[in-house]
Amino acid sequence: MNKKYVAMIPARLGSQRIPKKNIRFLGGKPLIKYPIDFCLECDFFDSIWVNTESEELGKAVETEKVHFHRRPPELASNTATNRDFTYQFLKVHDCDYVVMVNPTSPLLRVETLKNFVAYVDENDFDVVFSVVSEKTECFCEGKPVNFSLKEKINSQFLTPVDRIAWAITAWKRDSFIKMQESGINPIFGGKIGLFSIPKDESCDLDTLEDWNIAEGMIVARNNKNTDNARYMDLG
Repeated sequence: MNKKYVAMIPARLGSQRIPKKNIRFLGGKPLIKYPIDFCLECDFFDSIWVNTESEELGKAVETEKVHFHRRPPELASNTATNRDFTYQFLKVHDCDYVVMVNPTSPLLRVETLKNFVAYVDENDFDVVFSVVSEKTECFCEGKPVNFSLKEKINSQFLTPVDRIAWAITAWKRDSFIKMQESGINPIFGGKIGLFSIPKDESCDLDTLEDWNIAEGMIVARNNKNTDNARYMDLG
């Protein structure tokens, strides 16, 4: 690695749509353990920080290699934004880039996280988003984005649409602070890089429906090596 990377895991305890989701068990372990384990296995980070307002949660996950960043109470409400708590975090921690690894994306694979950080390291972006590149017909405000209403073409020939997944995001520290203090939104500011991740790693646990889908996918992954494919007998 050519730069200094710090991992930030945002973990507000007071979630509303899925109560206390960061300490709720998913597939045999608390949700907060997924990003912690990803970051520890990645081994690219100078330090790993759980960014939470909850002292109980912070102390529960704190180890020799995982640290507790106490988020100020005013940044712990459901109206606090990534921009607010990331700026506060970066004012405290020195690094070239902060990499936010989101607990709400538990289907991420360690290899994907490694490739993401390597991509950041090889380039010079102010922000890098994890995205899912989808070749499917898309509308925006009733108008086609990547296809023509005049004809139907096979999906493999469509221009892919990149959907931000928020599983992993990297911000250059100096650029973020400079833009924030200049009144520019640093979340989407500066030179932007897009890193495509597999679709099956892109879940974002906002609702109980999302949670149920993720649980099903974890079961499917665990059974992948033992469950042989079966096919209908066509006689």
